[in-house]
Formats: sequence, C-alpha cells, structure tokens
Amino acid sequence: MVDVFSGRLLVGRDGRSVDPEEALQNKVVGLYFSAGWCSPCRDFTPVLCDFYTELLEESESPAPFEVVFISSDHSAEEMVGYMRAMHGDWLALPFQDPYKHDLKKKYNITAIPKLVIVKQTGEVITDKGRKQIRDKGLSCFRNWLECADIFQNFSS
Repeated sequence: MVDVFSGRLLVGRDGRSVDPEEALQNKVVGLYFSAGWCSPCRDFTPVLCDFYTELLEESESPAPFEVVFISSDHSAEEMVGYMRAMHGDWLALPFQDPYKHDLKKKYNITAIPKLVIVKQTGEVITDKGRKQIRDKGLSCFRNWLECADIFQNFSS
C-alpha cells in the first residue's frame, strides 16, 4: 500500500496529516470511493463504520485493516462534513490531491459507492468489498487477509 500512496500524505478524520507508510504498513486496505451527496453512499457508510469498529476496536487484537476514503464530494467543506458526520476513524486522501483522479482510473471506478480491497502492493483482492460486507459481514475479512500476503496472528 505504501507504493500506492508513496510521497503523499493522508488525513485523519480529525484533520491531522498521516504518513501512509506508517499507517498502512502490513494492513489490508479498503479504498472507499464515496461522497456525502450520494444516497447509496450515505446508506452504506454506517455499515462500513460498524464493520471497521468491530474489526479494530471490539476484537482482542485489532485487525490489520485500514480504510482510505477517496472523496467525490463537490468541495473540501462537503468532504470534511461527510467525514465528521458519518465516517469511522479512518483515513482520507486530501480533497485537493489530484491523485484521486488517477486512483479512480487505476481501479476503474465508474460509480460510487465502491469499496476496493487491496494488498500492500495496491493489487486488487476484490472490487466488491461493499457487497461482501453486506452479504458476509466480518467473515469476509478472513478471506481478504488470506489473499493479502500479510503474516500476522489475527483471529476473528
């Protein structure tokens, strides 16, 4: 994942800058393409929040998982409002970063919301993260982890 965001900074929900190398190392990463104006996004975001919270905060050892939000909002203010109102404590690509357009092309994003689950290299594990979370809940994480080539003692 370090490769995908190399040389960039991400931001936390609280606005602080985060080094992606530290934050994403040895983790399965969900690239969440979404926007506050999009009603299917607003419908799925709380589901993703619950999934994230259960994996990271309610398990004995936090899961090696992180979400990076890539905004399709119309302004930085809309993005921040959406993040503060609905998002979990995950990361985001800054609104002004033109790299979001490259990511949308790279991962063939034609509609939102879209949750693309990727390995450390940026290689896609699945582009159906949203459907898998809705259908299988937490059990889909185990499959992602097995595909991710991350060696860690994680038990769900």
